[in-house]
Amino acid sequence: MRRAGLDYHEFAGMEVYEDWLDFKTSINGGRLFGVSTKATRLYTEINYQADDYLIFGPESRGLPDAVREELGSAQLLRIPMQQHSRSLNLANAVAVVVYEAWRQLGFINGN
Repeated sequence: MRRAGLDYHEFAGMEVYEDWLDFKTSINGGRLFGVSTKATRLYTEINYQADDYLIFGPESRGLPDAVREELGSAQLLRIPMQQHSRSLNLANAVAVVVYEAWRQLGFINGN
């Protein structure tokens, strides 16, 4: 996180959870969306809300099968890619989806 945040690290809020269950019980009813190359629903089909959570898996293997199954297909989103091309790296995928959600929310706290 420190390397990825560079000069903005001090402005980032970060919480660490014991495990997936600990995280889920802490979210107080917010919607969970997983981002996966195995999803069929586009990330642009969602009307994002301020209390939504976006879940991304490790760059090397994506969201675990158990997480995808638990979320269900309606809560899984994908970024469209050209046929026969590799998926975006994790940082770019996060930027694409988070900026769309932020745009829909009127760039809250932006300049």
